[in-house]
Amino acid sequence: MCALDLRCNRRKLSVNYPKPLKAGSRIAICAFSSSVPQACYARLDNAVAFLQEQGFEVIEGPSVRHVGEWDAQARANELNTFLLDESISAVLPPWGGDLAMAILPLLDWQALQATSPKWVLGFSDVSTIMTALTTRLNWVTVHATNLMQLTSLQTDPLTRATLDVLSLQVGDKWVQSASSHFETTNACPISDPNMVFNLTEITQWRLLPSQQGIVRDKVAFAGRLVGGCLDTHQHILNTEFADIEQFSQQYHEQPLILYFENGELSDHGYIRALLGLKYKGVFKHVSGVLFGRNAANKYKVSANEEILLKALGSLNIPIVFDVDIGHIPPNMTLLNGVYSEVDISPVGATVVQYLQ
Repeated sequence: MCALDLRCNRRKLSVNYPKPLKAGSRIAICAFSSSVPQACYARLDNAVAFLQEQGFEVIEGPSVRHVGEWDAQARANELNTFLLDESISAVLPPWGGDLAMAILPLLDWQALQATSPKWVLGFSDVSTIMTALTTRLNWVTVHATNLMQLTSLQTDPLTRATLDVLSLQVGDKWVQSASSHFETTNACPISDPNMVFNLTEITQWRLLPSQQGIVRDKVAFAGRLVGGCLDTHQHILNTEFADIEQFSQQYHEQPLILYFENGELSDHGYIRALLGLKYKGVFKHVSGVLFGRNAANKYKVSANEEILLKALGSLNIPIVFDVDIGHIPPNMTLLNGVYSEVDISPVGATVVQYLQ
């Protein structure tokens, strides 16, 4: 369940919020990762229609239905154009892909520093760009259900509320609870214009026990959210494109909450990725870590726990896994850069995000 509460008056810091969307706001669809193949055009048309039903004006870039070789410079040029256009309020990729990190050095960071922030929303490979926008420019970006998964037919509360976050204002707070059920299999492909999530399995967010086997049934922690797809974040965190050490120093009175989800890494690749981040000091200023359900190993709970214990069991911070984040729907809507509180107990799990 999601809710808006307009009574929050917490102290505003220097994070940069895009302007709230309203009827008539212009949204650009831009495939800075993978384009949409012809077999999925009907699905894309439904997603665009869903945006238009909300009263938004939609502009589609040439990359979206591009046929041919992927070109990093062309994708960067298109994204630069939309992000620098003051008439554009949001830039939505249709979905993820593979090579978004290749455009990072090609973006005009100096010009972007001087422009107003835009809403950028999605998950998977596109989260690479969103983390860079947040850590380099202090823009609030949105890790959430991808556009190609959004249509008027989706009914679960987390998915239905995805676009609501784009109308938030400074002073609001965004409250979400864990889903009731999640999807493991779906007979309908994403190319089906009427595909909806098949949420059949009971959701349970889990707390990682300590290496000594101590199990807790409740925990609470707070900090500023940063994260995304581990497959790509393992390569960019604490580089010039995602310097979370520097980012955390801007909010020295508040730690970070990191969140990750695994799309394609093998079990050993998953462990290596997390160990590499630990060795680079990524968890130095972190109050807790959230992990989405592991899409690569078909949701094997015991394997997920074993992987996280091997890689991060020595960290003296709460680690929560099987969270509604990533490639196994539904997805929570998490605002990168926003101060948040996580509360896990036997009666439920809640994430509260404060737009301060």
